Amino acid sequence: MDFWSYERKQRHNGARHICGVDEAGAGPLAGPVYAAAVILPDDLQIEGLNDSKKLTEKKREALYDVILEQARAWSVARVEAEEIDEMDILNARMLAMQRAIDGLSVKPDLALIDGNRDHGKRNAIETPHLCIVGGDGLSANIAAASILAKVSRDRYVAGELNELYPEYQFAKHKGYGTKLHYEMLDTYGPCPAHRKTFLKKWEARRK
Repeated sequence: MDFWSYERKQRHNGARHICGVDEAGAGPLAGPVYAAAVILPDDLQIEGLNDSKKLTEKKREALYDVILEQARAWSVARVEAEEIDEMDILNARMLAMQRAIDGLSVKPDLALIDGNRDHGKRNAIETPHLCIVGGDGLSANIAAASILAKVSRDRYVAGELNELYPEYQFAKHKGYGTKLHYEMLDTYGPCPAHRKTFLKKWEARRK
């Protein structure tokens, strides 16, 4: 499979600096949603590069370091749980991705966005862009962004959040709605890292 076909086509159309953008952590009950933006050197081949969801944690960690070393520019951003509650997850995802793009040291002419959504009611991708469904498995830049976003979020939740709130065992479930996580919620109730708007079903069950 040609991981550079989208970039090559857009370069042919005049775009010089093309970034890939993806987010991680839209579904968990706790923690921020993360996004990353990456500009790789044109046609760079990174062995094993793929959609982060198709890789093992060990492989993602190894590729994370390779991407940071090889990228022309990269940026990681996040939107906190309280911001998600205030605006909803779709708007939070858009905000996180735009924050990541804005953080790049090289200003992109075009952003390749994973998925089919580029705006919510409040926030939108403002950079010229192209949405690609399944882009993290089709574009090298988006695949690289998916890895940076996923690894960055997992490290934060399993590290800092786990140390702040050890009773919830965030290192084991990364904030997702697992059986263990719901058991910890039943025992301790929500903490400041939880997305209150994501707990409505859990709250209804307890009433």
